[in-house]
Amino acid sequence: MRMQAAVLRAGDGPFVVEEVDIADPGPGQVLVRIAAVGFCHTDVLPRGEGFPARPPIIAGHEGAGVVEALGPGVTEPPVGSHVLLSFDHCGACENCLDGHPAYCRSFLQRNLTGTGTETGSQPVTDAEGKPVASRWFGQSSFATHAVVDVRNTIVVDPDLPLELLAPLGCGIQTGAGSILLALGVRAGSRVVVFGAGGVGLAAVMAAKVAGAAMIVAVDRHENRLDLAQELGATHVVLGAADDVPRWLRKLTGGGADYVLDTTGVPEVIRDGVDSLRVRGTIGLVGAQSRDLVLGPAALSSGKNVMGILEGDAVPRRFLPQLIELWQQGRFPFERLVRTYPLSEINTPPSGMPRPA
Repeated sequence: MRMQAAVLRAGDGPFVVEEVDIADPGPGQVLVRIAAVGFCHTDVLPRGEGFPARPPIIAGHEGAGVVEALGPGVTEPPVGSHVLLSFDHCGACENCLDGHPAYCRSFLQRNLTGTGTETGSQPVTDAEGKPVASRWFGQSSFATHAVVDVRNTIVVDPDLPLELLAPLGCGIQTGAGSILLALGVRAGSRVVVFGAGGVGLAAVMAAKVAGAAMIVAVDRHENRLDLAQELGATHVVLGAADDVPRWLRKLTGGGADYVLDTTGVPEVIRDGVDSLRVRGTIGLVGAQSRDLVLGPAALSSGKNVMGILEGDAVPRRFLPQLIELWQQGRFPFERLVRTYPLSEINTPPSGMPRPA
């Protein structure tokens, strides 16, 4: 079937909206007509030298759409179902079976190579019949259609706005899940979030849901800090200030119970560790930009460092919970969303707060 897709053909080039062909869904798969897709920072990773996924590739991994066709043997979700798409996982390894699919044994190959687990078989070919990497996070949803595995779909009420829900599949899930699931933030605790982008702001909203007594957002941009306060931060700290850890320890009365770093910047992570109380925990979202080196006594007081993928969420369970919180007015993630057409993928509106 012919469709349109935003293809990245060179690491230093733009996305190019092209006419390409997509195969019929295979066993265990469905064809989804994409109604909306979030733009996450992870979608720029294939531009990097040495990254496992290389152009030509269709990125996009926060898709939402309508099921249009079923692969052989598939009966659910039925054609016409409205679905959100999230990360790929095998569903059979020990971590998947234990309720931690973000730590699937084959997570890297399934999500970050662009080719999935079957590197010789891609569902998309270009106008010259050449394959285009189209299994990015099992969906490659910067396109009008995507072939996805059934287990990576989350059925939602057809009356809900897909253009709003799409970013739940990764960035917002990651921020909220890191607080509510991975870190398990408790009521009355003190939380510091470094980075007030989409992931960080989702974490701020989740910390409010969790009943944290103090929620501190740290960022270098005052407009982001203003929004963080509107979404639940009780305090904000400008990241450019001198000796941020000292200010945070003073503000929190000895240190935070939980810190979440969404920046990946080693210097910021060290500030986060220094901002913890004794036996506090810092969660690290995503890959660090450089080697992280901590001092010899940095963790000697029982402090913990936790790496977090996808908020340690089970999407089919967690995304409906986030939607319910949103419907209750307790998780206003719509404040993070702006929309624009696929044709403008290289020129999003100025100042747009991206979902991740």
